[in-house]
Amino acid sequence: MRKKLIASLLSSCMVVTMLAGCSGNAASDTTKANTRANQSEAVTEAVSSAAEEKKSIVTAPTELTFIFADGDEGAKASMNETVNRFNKAYPDITVKIQPGNGGAYSEFLKTKESVGEFPDVMEMRDTPVYVRAGMLEPLPDDIVSLFNSTVPFDGKTYTAPIAGENTQGIIYNKKYFDENGFTEPATYEEFLELCQKIKDKGDMSPLVIGGQDIWHIGFWFYKAYNDQVLSQDPDFIKHCYEGTKNFSDPSIAASFEELKKIFQYGQEGWVSTPDAQITTFLVSNMSAMMYSGTHMFSQIKAADPNFLVGWFPVPSPDGKTRLVGGGGAGGLAISAEAAKDPNKKAAAEEFIRFFFQPENYKVYCDKLNAIPSTKVLPDLDADPVMMEVIEATGKADDLSVMWNGRIGDNELPPDFRNFMYKTTIEVIQGQRDIPSACEELNKTWQVSMQSFNPVKNSK
Repeated sequence: MRKKLIASLLSSCMVVTMLAGCSGNAASDTTKANTRANQSEAVTEAVSSAAEEKKSIVTAPTELTFIFADGDEGAKASMNETVNRFNKAYPDITVKIQPGNGGAYSEFLKTKESVGEFPDVMEMRDTPVYVRAGMLEPLPDDIVSLFNSTVPFDGKTYTAPIAGENTQGIIYNKKYFDENGFTEPATYEEFLELCQKIKDKGDMSPLVIGGQDIWHIGFWFYKAYNDQVLSQDPDFIKHCYEGTKNFSDPSIAASFEELKKIFQYGQEGWVSTPDAQITTFLVSNMSAMMYSGTHMFSQIKAADPNFLVGWFPVPSPDGKTRLVGGGGAGGLAISAEAAKDPNKKAAAEEFIRFFFQPENYKVYCDKLNAIPSTKVLPDLDADPVMMEVIEATGKADDLSVMWNGRIGDNELPPDFRNFMYKTTIEVIQGQRDIPSACEELNKTWQVSMQSFNPVKNSK
């Protein structure tokens, strides 16, 4: 608006100057000087007016607390940069980041809420839980309209999607592949054969797995769950609520079997390796491949700018290509409590608008190699490998959100996701057999659905 106002004023002043020139030498030097003075005064007033307009967002100095999932270094760097830009642009508003200290972000946010420190603005993941608790403020239409798609709850949108869902696939050491004549597998069987060839070679592990972080296990779990369960029954969770299905279903057992086959190719001690270390394994020639999202590309580049990255999707056992992608229910949100303060509400909404301005949103997308969610795309510095991912999502047989990102009748009970991941680790390590694991899942499910059953509550 500021630029348009200044341009309009300058255009008007130019017309005045041209008309004065048409009157010949009758225009005196004094008149010209006055015209220039008027131009300068007009521009000064325009700048002052624009500055006043920005200050008018709040009527008094306002402070916002902001929390995001900071377990990823790229996310931490990009969020800090955007917050610094915002604070500089809006001197009457101060956004303060409350560090998440890595770890399980959902648990961290719950802890903050329980001690009365729920943030004003936050990266929201378990959106339905907080919407039902009345803890989030609906976003205004002008923010919602920035995106290609959002996930509404009873007609209201509570989150601004930070990016398209994090597409996972195999990120590999291209130089190592080329030197050994390894090629990208076209089938699931070829993928397992490739893993075995690397294992037999003996110079590095085929895969690096960050098992210490429970959410990392979720990447691989959803791959197998999507292959074995959702391919047969997309509404499996809904049917578990209804009682027509349970976790003793053969498809759940098949998911565990698929994971056991894959995890035998992980590095020694994978269960105690944090996600933050898996990049080191890859660039240090300790592991040939990792299964993760596109956010890892920037971390690999930062660790070793000369590392040659390759990427491919892992085909499903039935020959289909199923990928995570599209919009989800998570994103930036504003607390309902903060919205009770008109200044905080205005400041929080402006922060979200600022975050998604193309020049600012570019920071996040480039750092995490995220697929933009906005209608107006930032000018990305995307590497060719990132374009491969984008192309693959367009060709995939199935594109879906993670099982814990679903809403409605297929929404998971709180904490059941992490219980599934912990059980998965026990099965893979041989601490629990598959039948007893399924039995334990059924018991936990029955307890969980006593307090949460969207199918029953919607009737």
